[in-house]
Amino acid sequence: MKNLLAPISTICVCSIFMGCSQESLIFYPEILPPDYPFAFSEPFEEVAVPVEAATLNALLFKAKNKGTDFKSVPAVVLYLHGNAGSLRTWGAVAGDFTSRGYDILIPDYRGFGKSTGNISNEKQLLDDGLAVYRMLTKTWPENRIIVYGRSIGTGIATFVARSGKPRMLILESPFLSLVDLASYHYPFLPRPLIAMFLKYPQRTDRWIGEVACPVYLFHGTKDDIIPFDHSARLEALIRSPHRLIRIEGGGHNNLSDYGAFDRELDQILR
Repeated sequence: MKNLLAPISTICVCSIFMGCSQESLIFYPEILPPDYPFAFSEPFEEVAVPVEAATLNALLFKAKNKGTDFKSVPAVVLYLHGNAGSLRTWGAVAGDFTSRGYDILIPDYRGFGKSTGNISNEKQLLDDGLAVYRMLTKTWPENRIIVYGRSIGTGIATFVARSGKPRMLILESPFLSLVDLASYHYPFLPRPLIAMFLKYPQRTDRWIGEVACPVYLFHGTKDDIIPFDHSARLEALIRSPHRLIRIEGGGHNNLSDYGAFDRELDQILR
């Protein structure tokens, strides 16, 4: 009986821990002072996005060689970044899009960088993503908005694209759900317990089939954080035009180092 109780006790303790400390397990924000001066090689402006009980700090970078007539006005990329850091470092991705003629808005999540408040539940996180998207629709038509998610941001990006009518959805290193991802990283915990306690299930697998716009998936074959299999399984659920771009040898944080990534992104955006 003692041999049986020990693993059961361990599972219960771990499950309770996951239920109580999930934000510290999932999110790793860098907090910046309100007067922190961002420094980037290209022009940008800070944008305040009001959300319920908080304000999100975002950076807007403008496309290079911008035209004057509507047809030459660039589309805008809503870039939802990963689970760590802040705009201090994430702003560096802007050049990948401005150099291709796109404006890009990158928001920090609650409690990241200069954004106020703290992440406390999934609905709040998803609602914040929608609030940023809806703010963009006041300036850009939806068919000129591209939603781009990276890692933890892919779940939010998929939810946003499902709820609106953007031009396309691009997911870099996406996951099926955080339930599946937690099961991968904590194999000693039964999946039903994870599903029961997880406050942030992020069911990309349930949302992606309702996305009407074209979907592009980028994933490295050597990703040890979110296995490539997650993208392969997501691809089977997509009903709109789509493509899975397999980056041979790519990991979780280095896809932009591969020529294949750059060529494919160039083709998609041009």
